[in-house]
Amino acid sequence: MINSDTRIAVVIVTRNRIASLLNTLNQLCSLPEQPQVIVIDNSSSDSTIDNVRSYYPQVKAISLSENLGPAGRNIGVYHTECPYVAFSDDDSWWAPGSLARATDLFDRYPRLALIAAKIFVGQEQKLDPTCKEMAMGKLPVFPDTPGFPILGFLACGSIIRRSAYLAVGGYEKRFGIGGEESMLAMDLATKGWRLAYVENITAYHFPSPVRNYGNRRRCEVRNILITAWLRRPLDIALSKTISFLKPALRDPYIRAGLLDALTKIVWLLQSRKPVPKHVEMALRILEE
Repeated sequence: MINSDTRIAVVIVTRNRIASLLNTLNQLCSLPEQPQVIVIDNSSSDSTIDNVRSYYPQVKAISLSENLGPAGRNIGVYHTECPYVAFSDDDSWWAPGSLARATDLFDRYPRLALIAAKIFVGQEQKLDPTCKEMAMGKLPVFPDTPGFPILGFLACGSIIRRSAYLAVGGYEKRFGIGGEESMLAMDLATKGWRLAYVENITAYHFPSPVRNYGNRRRCEVRNILITAWLRRPLDIALSKTISFLKPALRDPYIRAGLLDALTKIVWLLQSRKPVPKHVEMALRILEE
């Protein structure tokens, strides 16, 4: 009998992609760690919850009455008592043994809040370009942090310390899927937590063919601007906004994302909490 590793859970947010989700659940439920798996359904219309409960009764399936986007992950984190939580998309999963290695690192490094995994994409198993950037090691190495220090990550290949995640409030509910990770990384670093890219922890991503690229681009632009206005100096926020003006003239999705952010300007100005100088300096190093 395989014993479950009670230190870690896997949380998935999904919406109307049941075929990809069932394949992901098959992979996750076959892991030697046997983690708790929680599915958060962002108000699907394709009987997602019924299918999950029918085929994988061991999985905790939670149906939401509205689409919370990436903030649906917050619900999953609330619904587990495991000290560590791995995130998967409905088209990504973890390599056998990776979750166990991650939990051991969290146990060993008490200031470590987030681990970003090496992500291989598609049948070709190509390394995700973001992982190549994280492995460049631009930031100073800390003795209390494994791997490469980072200030950004991909949600589908990330594992977090639950207490740190909850302390900073998780994902902002106004974000859509696409670049929503940046502000969470900044908030964790602001509180003194470490974030690390660890190459011997692996996730696989097989992008679902069911996706709206235009809407995702719109969300990416909106999220970039929301993050800049909430957490960066005003000159940086203004510069990033201006950089989208010209492309917005010819791209309707960039234009829509820009307008989404501008309609929230009152809230953004009232809610600004710029990161401390040492975090801003690290961000500028990475942006060079």
